[in-house]
Amino acid sequence: AETIASMTIHLMANTDRGDQRIQNELSRKLDINPNRFMTRKTFMETLVMNELLYGHGNSVVVPLTKNGLIDDLVPIPPADVTFTPVGYGYTVRINGEEFDPDEVLHFTHNPDPNRPWMGKGYQVLLRDLATNLKQASVTEKGFMSSEYKPSLIVKVDGLTQEFAGVEGRKKLEKEFLEGNETGKPWFIPGGMIDVEQVRPLSLADLAISDMVQLNKRTIAAIIGGPPFVLGVGDFKQDAWNAFIRNTVAPIAKGIEQEMTRKLIIKDEWFLRLNVRSMYDYDL
Repeated sequence: AETIASMTIHLMANTDRGDQRIQNELSRKLDINPNRFMTRKTFMETLVMNELLYGHGNSVVVPLTKNGLIDDLVPIPPADVTFTPVGYGYTVRINGEEFDPDEVLHFTHNPDPNRPWMGKGYQVLLRDLATNLKQASVTEKGFMSSEYKPSLIVKVDGLTQEFAGVEGRKKLEKEFLEGNETGKPWFIPGGMIDVEQVRPLSLADLAISDMVQLNKRTIAAIIGGPPFVLGVGDFKQDAWNAFIRNTVAPIAKGIEQEMTRKLIIKDEWFLRLNVRSMYDYDL
């Protein structure tokens, strides 16, 4: 969402000399201040987040006009939107008010096979993996906060009443285990005390890190992105460019087409998101 929100929105004209960029009040409205309460980056990020996650593959924006010109583009919270099938098509209901699809911008992702005008998003695919990652975090937190991690076990003759209580154990520790100087050897009675060093259980033994990396790689595969975006592995230029080309660009193309067909009246004009600016070039 942040990547797409960082792209400049170009208003283009299809001319005899090729596609040319147009800079006027319409291009400024769409690229600089589509909504009076937010910038283009905030607006686009909200739009894409609703489309991919919160809206289950659907994001709805209502254009408000004044004197026939675009005044504001208002992203609608997914909880306020319902879609009602009507024959082959559908209607959009926003807070109880019914709209025709031509009256709103409806951005979709991962089309539903039974209702192709409606998106499905990623939530169902990602839910189990997100649960696993959350549980791994809980396990790690519980392990790190556990107080049962001794590195030394001291065996003491149980028949020695002197060391049976808490005070006796403190006395034992002070007399035999505490050293005044680093590296100074201990002198302890061999028949009464036995000191053994143990290796405490670590997160590596629980394979938490391996499980987390595997789940993150699976998530990256589902969304079509490189694992390093989720903190697994190292940055690779080719992988990033493939992510922009195969995953980000198609989402941006869908946004371009929906905004062009609903907001632009002139046939020769169209909108284009500057996908090229997101590639990692090696000059």
